[in-house]
Amino acid sequence: MGSTLRFYTARRGAGVGPEALRRMLRRIDAEGIDGTLVLVAADEAPPEPAISRASIAAEWDAALQHLPADWSDLLGEIELTSSDHVDRAALLLSPINPTQGTGRPGFRFRCAAAAGYGASPAMVRRCFARLDEERIPGEVRILRVLSNAHPVGTQGPVWYVGGRAV
Repeated sequence: MGSTLRFYTARRGAGVGPEALRRMLRRIDAEGIDGTLVLVAADEAPPEPAISRASIAAEWDAALQHLPADWSDLLGEIELTSSDHVDRAALLLSPINPTQGTGRPGFRFRCAAAAGYGASPAMVRRCFARLDEERIPGEVRILRVLSNAHPVGTQGPVWYVGGRAV
């Protein structure tokens, strides 16, 4: 007499996910257990929720709020949602001297709070506002920060990422 196994799958929330169910069925096959798989019910997948992001300029403002009060230099990154926007974004971001090399659509940039190498925080914000005005979506990240640095005879720190100076 055969047994009945019931699996309840769900894309989200309660139940076993579709990939976990595939793995379980492969293990049952590997053990040589005979059976019949019957689909009892299926619902259409709900649409993916739209992710509402603040503007890039607002993300920049929020990122700066988390920095120490005495920050002096930072290395940041703007990641674009599509490579279609890279050329136009490069032009709009040109005052902050964007560089590619992230392996993703986007740029790295340097920012100096008061003096040294890098754009001012206000210039970075203005460039990000220009992206917002042209509806070019992206995400801002601050990768490295130095506090209370006082360059003597130089324009500022040198950071090495992946063995290269940035």
